[in-house]
Amino acid sequence: MSSLTTRTAREMLADLVAKRVSARELLEAHVARNDALTAKLNAVVATDLARARKDALAIDDARAKGEPLGALAGLPMTIKDGTDVENMPATSGNPALADRPKDCTDADVVKSVRHEGAVVWGKTNVPLMLGDFQSYNDIYGTTNNPYDVTRVPGGSSGGAAAALAAGITPLEIGSDIGGSLRHPANFCGVLALKPTWGKISLRGQVPPLPGRYVDLDLGVTGPMARNAGDLRLLWNVLRGSAGSPSRDVKGARVAVWDDEPGFPLASEVRDGVKRAADAFTKAGAIVERANLPFSGDELMQTYNDLLIAVLGATFPRELYDSFVMQRTQDLEAIREGKDPFGASAYRLRATASYRDVLAAMTKRQAMKDKLAAFHASGWDIILSPISPVPAFPHDHSQPQMARTLDMDGTKIPYMTMLNWIALATALHGPALAVPAGRTKTGLPVGVQLIGPSEDRLFDYAHVLEERLGGFNPPAI
Repeated sequence: MSSLTTRTAREMLADLVAKRVSARELLEAHVARNDALTAKLNAVVATDLARARKDALAIDDARAKGEPLGALAGLPMTIKDGTDVENMPATSGNPALADRPKDCTDADVVKSVRHEGAVVWGKTNVPLMLGDFQSYNDIYGTTNNPYDVTRVPGGSSGGAAAALAAGITPLEIGSDIGGSLRHPANFCGVLALKPTWGKISLRGQVPPLPGRYVDLDLGVTGPMARNAGDLRLLWNVLRGSAGSPSRDVKGARVAVWDDEPGFPLASEVRDGVKRAADAFTKAGAIVERANLPFSGDELMQTYNDLLIAVLGATFPRELYDSFVMQRTQDLEAIREGKDPFGASAYRLRATASYRDVLAAMTKRQAMKDKLAAFHASGWDIILSPISPVPAFPHDHSQPQMARTLDMDGTKIPYMTMLNWIALATALHGPALAVPAGRTKTGLPVGVQLIGPSEDRLFDYAHVLEERLGGFNPPAI
């Protein structure tokens, strides 16, 4: 990494305040870093350098005059291309949106960072309509993992995570409905916070399609960074408050959840969970294995009932209608036990009635109540894996659900990528992804911290950083 782009966001801001570097110089350093790595990574797929340079110069002028400035004043940033940015409308990897008019307005989260003086200069790559665990599309091509370019950076915030790890941006904003913040953070060795559902506005994200905004169930937007302090900084900006002060984790009770029937897990991922558990023990926390107060199967059935219904509601009319036309055959297939987890079940969930969705929501509420009681009984946080495997090789084969992953020499279904992330997403809770070392071949491995509130999760993330080393940059 370029020395100017390796520093933490807070160090960069301190340098800006002390006038050791200008906002324009810092911007150009990150643009140059991207230029040097575009051929290898393809993380940043659109830029507005004219606006960014103008904004950076304005920040420098205001600082020279001693004018009050925001918490991110002069810090360059990129934004995931599922989020509208003025003059850089979201395409979400969809060719049908490639020619959107440039006069879109900033998404609410972009307004938040601009209000604090961030210099937004680029958009990062995503999969088609944010719907994959890797990041490629017909508009911008494929984004590679900076630790191994033959492998995926995750999805759908894959370009964001790759850009962070490679020193192209110090902060990013992603989104998550199926692990889209946590999987990329895991695969690229950075941090991400999936906030509690409903805490941060999603206005300006695609999907849903432009002009059709609605608060969809499950989906959130949240911060990404290379360390816990920077992540907390951006989180505070996005929510508009400083939050509660840090606390020691000594005496806290940590539930380790890394063994669930039907949830595959590679040995090197399990090793990462163990490293994190040992770190908490050494920090004085009480760490024990624990089971959820409901089964993983119940969780996944309910999550899929809700997730696929939400996704189906955003499908193009022609696709949705084609699913409806097959309902009779699909119902028959399910009754005969021919297709309990495949295409028939997917189409039925995508076209579910509100009565069916309400039934799933009722089950979800019962699980939320059980999880609240679980925490109230003394468990402060849950420590668990994020993805069943480390970053995997690129695979663009179709259909997506037919893909497989290699787990310790055994093939597992591609969609098991949803298993470990489902708890926080389905039950609307916060989860923080943090690095927990590397595999024998040098791929990052992370864990997620799940608890009742965001602020407390940062305390545990700081412990893991201190004891496991935190972000370890790629040799790219």
